[in-house]
Amino acid sequence: MDSAQAEIAAAAARLVVEEGLEYGPAKRRAVKQLRLPARAALPDNDAVEDAVREYIALFCADSQPAELEALRRHALTWMERLAQFRPHLAGAVWHGTATRLSDIYLQLFCDDPKSAEIALIEHGVDYQPRTVTGFNGRPVEALSLSSLCPGLGEPVGVHLLVHDHDDLRGALKADARGRVPRGDMADVAALLEEAR
Repeated sequence: MDSAQAEIAAAAARLVVEEGLEYGPAKRRAVKQLRLPARAALPDNDAVEDAVREYIALFCADSQPAELEALRRHALTWMERLAQFRPHLAGAVWHGTATRLSDIYLQLFCDDPKSAEIALIEHGVDYQPRTVTGFNGRPVEALSLSSLCPGLGEPVGVHLLVHDHDDLRGALKADARGRVPRGDMADVAALLEEAR
């Protein structure tokens, strides 16, 4: 990684932690803030994640662990509510880089893709549906809602990405760094127990 990419990664990390931006928008905004050419080579997401971890260690070490725990506990609550859809936690809350500005991303693996949406309707949950690109590169339905996180005392975004049940087979393959990219309820409970 060249020095411009390292600079973009560091600037993007600050935006991720301080403003809650996702990696893509944070990298693009970092390029503008640094007054680099629009076509500047961007760092990959692993480089940004490393920079986020460094930023948290330097500036948020006193508050981030408690915020992460609160988000993981809230994610586990939603996973228990949606247990029939085989929920898996992904993103910053799973990887340990989340702060109070981070959203919770749950991937559901359903026999019937509409069943999760029907369950939300039956329980009177207000949500916004949209289509996003899933981890397998295909479009999936995302059901986004706001939910009060008791540990933080404020609402957080919860995004339910609805995958086909068969997608679960490839969902637990390790990433380029050898990490599992998502975890089920038992995995999240184990992370919470580890942090004690």
